[in-house]
Order: sequence, then C-alpha cells, then structure tokens
Amino acid sequence: MKDKTARKIARLVLGGTLIFAGVSHMTFARKAFKAQVPDWVPLDIDDTVVYSGIAEIALGSALVLTNKKHQKTVGKVAATFFTAIFPGNISQYVNKRSAFGLDTDGKRLGRLFFQPLLVYWALKSTKNL
Repeated sequence: MKDKTARKIARLVLGGTLIFAGVSHMTFARKAFKAQVPDWVPLDIDDTVVYSGIAEIALGSALVLTNKKHQKTVGKVAATFFTAIFPGNISQYVNKRSAFGLDTDGKRLGRLFFQPLLVYWALKSTKNL
C-alpha cells in the first residue's frame, strides 16, 4: 500500500473514531466519560463531557472533510486536543475511577500509554511527521 493511501486511511479512521467518541459523550457513554473529568476542572462535570464531545465531533469531521491544504493544521489541532485531555486519563488512574472496562490499576495505567499513540497517529496521518 502506498504511503499516501495509508495516511489517508489512517486519517479517515481517526476522524471516524473521534466522531463516534464525540457522539458517545452525549449518549450511551456519558456516565463513563464523567469518570475521566478531573476534580480540578472548574466547569460542571456533565458540561465538560458535552463540550469535549462537541470538540471531538468537530475534530473528527475536520479530519475526514478537510482539504489537503489544511490537513497539517487539523492534525496539529487534534494532537493538541489529545494532549489537553490527557490529564483526564491521569485523573482516572490516580482516583481509581472505573470506566470503559478500565477497572484495575493495571488497566488504567496501560491506558496512559495509549494517549501518546493518538498524538502520533494524528500527526503522522496528516503529514506532520
């Protein structure tokens, strides 16, 4: 498979995954996402989940729909978003909050190592790396 095709598929899959995750923030997984909101966030927990869901839908849509000229920018924004929400994953681990099948310290710790992969995926699939 050509590098260009692989990047496009990776970008579309990441975008679709973000759209799905964003919709799930506002529907069936809303309670689980609340477990990831750090206590120090000054907004209402439910509002935080909804706003982050909206952001994920917007980012996912941008990854799927953006033209070639703007792909690098969208990739950087997505990578920044994944970095910005990382404290939620840390909070889930530190506070031992179970959600999404992450019901042990080992599983929650393992989840922390997945976030850098999302950052890499966002950058690589949009020709930033």
